[in-house]
Amino acid sequence: MAENPRLRIPTALSLAALTLCLTAPLACDKPSEGEGEPAEEASHSEGGDDTAREDEDDAVANPFAGMANNPFAALLGKKLSEPGPYDPPKQSDGFDADEPHLRVLTLKGSVAEVEGVDPLAMVLGGGGSTLQTRALLDELDELAAEDEVRGLILRVGNLGMDMARAEELRAGLLEFKATERSIYCHAETLDNASYYLLSACDELSMAPVGTVAIPGPIATPIHLKGLLDKLGVQPDFLHVGAFKGAAEPLTRDAPSPEMIETLEAVIDKAHGTMVEGIASGRKRSPEEVSAWIDEALYTTEKAKQAGLIDRVDVWERYLADATDAAGTDAGLETPLGWKKASVGAEASDMLDDPMALQRFIGLAPPKRPTEPHVAIVYAVGNIIDGKGQGALGATSEIASGQLVPVLDRIAADDAVAAVVLRVDSGGGSALASEQIWHAVERLKANKPVVVSMAGVAASGGYYISAGANHIVAEPNTITGSIGVVGGKLAMGEALSRWGVETFTVKKGARANLWSPMDTWTEEERAAIYATMEETYEVFLSRVAAGRSMDRDGVHAIAQGRVWTGADAKERGLVDELGGIEVALAKAAELGEVEGEPGYEVYPGEPTLKDLLGSFGGAAGMAQASAGTRLPMSAQLMLDELALGLGDAPGAQAWLGAVERSLSTLFHLQGTTLWCVEWIAPPR
Repeated sequence: MAENPRLRIPTALSLAALTLCLTAPLACDKPSEGEGEPAEEASHSEGGDDTAREDEDDAVANPFAGMANNPFAALLGKKLSEPGPYDPPKQSDGFDADEPHLRVLTLKGSVAEVEGVDPLAMVLGGGGSTLQTRALLDELDELAAEDEVRGLILRVGNLGMDMARAEELRAGLLEFKATERSIYCHAETLDNASYYLLSACDELSMAPVGTVAIPGPIATPIHLKGLLDKLGVQPDFLHVGAFKGAAEPLTRDAPSPEMIETLEAVIDKAHGTMVEGIASGRKRSPEEVSAWIDEALYTTEKAKQAGLIDRVDVWERYLADATDAAGTDAGLETPLGWKKASVGAEASDMLDDPMALQRFIGLAPPKRPTEPHVAIVYAVGNIIDGKGQGALGATSEIASGQLVPVLDRIAADDAVAAVVLRVDSGGGSALASEQIWHAVERLKANKPVVVSMAGVAASGGYYISAGANHIVAEPNTITGSIGVVGGKLAMGEALSRWGVETFTVKKGARANLWSPMDTWTEEERAAIYATMEETYEVFLSRVAAGRSMDRDGVHAIAQGRVWTGADAKERGLVDELGGIEVALAKAAELGEVEGEPGYEVYPGEPTLKDLLGSFGGAAGMAQASAGTRLPMSAQLMLDELALGLGDAPGAQAWLGAVERSLSTLFHLQGTTLWCVEWIAPPR
């Protein structure tokens, strides 16, 4: 095939274009100049009817328009979605959707709010391993609405989630059971959150040689001060609020009493949630469940003997027996049929839905309700200044330059009756948080705004939430942390130890303010602290205005203190306990949306424009990443530390965590932050 010199596209995109031609031959199979005349129009209206001409104009404007009704495209999509000769079946033999049956739902991977977008995967195909909270809840609602669905079989792999999301999903399972349907569950491994979730099942089976590990909740702060002392790095940090301990890993050898008090409250709440839920689901006393947690680790055989699970069996046999039991319960002499259910991205296939392909290319507008509806806006990740990675980055970061225009456009959209802002963020830039807060205020002036807090909505995450008309959080949501922390790492002494001397030439009494070589003078420290106090007062004023409280009342529960959602509700920082479904119902009520509301979601389905735009963002990220490498002195000391640790178990994971933490701090020098989140390495 000769290359068109005017159109050069990557091979993967070329294959995508070829697929388009295969699925829409009438749109693509046009002769080039000099190769003959175009075929005669397939239809012609007598009397000069304009309908055919309008269709022709549409086809010229959108060469893929015929795909939506192309039977070949539909057939191809259907065939590609069918299992291959060696793939497991998607339904039982003789399955009939009009007869009573079960649905099989596989849960594995991490549970989050939105699925991250991998540009390469978008081009080459393949989905992620993220389960979206609302997609799971929607699937449960849809299955509960199907008259012939008599129950659900969950097949659970390695499932990762925090306790707040486990609470939300467990409530969804209980709502499904409340429709007089059964839930049969089979798992391979279970931990604190996943075992708590599956305690809602009517029957819980596990694979042989699996494990139940429920040691209870734990928090393990990693303190780096001793390492920094050895490196000669001097952390110089200030905080406003007695409980604002984000910098403690750098400035203290051990957590402060305030941090211990905060962590104990969070851990106590998570432990109480586990005990209460498991005791209710497994019909055991709280004391017995507490003893299970203290025992912590079980093989599946031992778990069955202790009563944690009901059965040990391989998946295939359990599936057969569960369908037999369901058929008996339904009064039938034969097993119930079954069919796999899908969640979110797994349920969508671009070839199976040609209109989705048109939307991706940009030839069709995005799907959205035309009647008054509720908009769901996800604010997930660290809060940063500017546009960040653009539309694709909205799945993992809260960029003020990206989110603020979205909120303003929604404010001006008369079709949007109310907004749910779903927040999952530990904070970030104070400037970006303030800009987003003002955007929420403008939005609230036009329509009600309900915040739904996911696992974390603290510091800047609470800041952008505070102005909403109504705030909903799970009992174990981490929220609050109303305070300010900031500082820098001084590297002068560390470099000097390695024979590197630095010299400063300056003009200006405080020109050295953000120098990475020296700690602050007392005068500089006073100036920095005064600025942080002003920022803290702004934070207090935003919360006071949004929550209808006075400044002193907010200050009493602020000071950087982290609260669980349940504790935050008691103190007026949260209005209601519940998940996103509770928030959506409240938004529909406040927006006076009649009947079943439609929903519009941001970030929406990624488009080709987003994909191409992301490559520039990815390049910028790579450059930024290259600029966050540790100074040579710190890197050399880390290398020596690595040699000293050798092949000790977990050494590489811990070293990686230390290196990432230090790199983050060097990158953030000079930035005003609400908090810095420390992530422990995997154990």
